[in-house]
Amino acid sequence: MDFNKLYRPSALNSFQFIAVTGLIMSAGAHLVLHFFTKSTPVGYNWLYVCWAALYVGGTLINLFGKPAAPHHHHHHDDDEHDDHDYAH
Repeated sequence: MDFNKLYRPSALNSFQFIAVTGLIMSAGAHLVLHFFTKSTPVGYNWLYVCWAALYVGGTLINLFGKPAAPHHHHHHDDDEHDDHDYAH
């Protein structure tokens, strides 16, 4: 099991990346609200639960999901498919 998929930014999948970004943005907004308005909307802390759930779900997909099949690009040599070499 590759535990780098939990914390290394290049190994995170989309769900994990969105969750981490949402957590950082929510925490920043929380600090702004706390220090500048001296209040936080009711239920704001549920955002953290949602981001955590999204991260856990993304982590499970990242760790236990089947990897996507690699895309094979077939490159043909010009010698094999020369348009001038067809029989008449």
